Amino acid sequence: MDFAIDLAIIVVSIMLMAVILMQSKGSGFSGAFGGDTSSIYRTRRGFERTLYNFTIGVGVIFVVLSIIAAVAR
Repeated sequence: MDFAIDLAIIVVSIMLMAVILMQSKGSGFSGAFGGDTSSIYRTRRGFERTLYNFTIGVGVIFVVLSIIAAVAR
């Protein structure tokens, strides 16, 4: 059981990294670290909104799996 949880955490963490990197591609290097404040207040539409919601979902799954792994040990 521990192996399955560990494997799931690894897969979800890789997915989370990929999704986060896909979000910051268009904003440049300084935007990835908070230097670009103009993109904070604009409305997300289409694929950008779907990607944003998917990122939140994958983040929640990662946190839940991490809590389960900590309790199971």
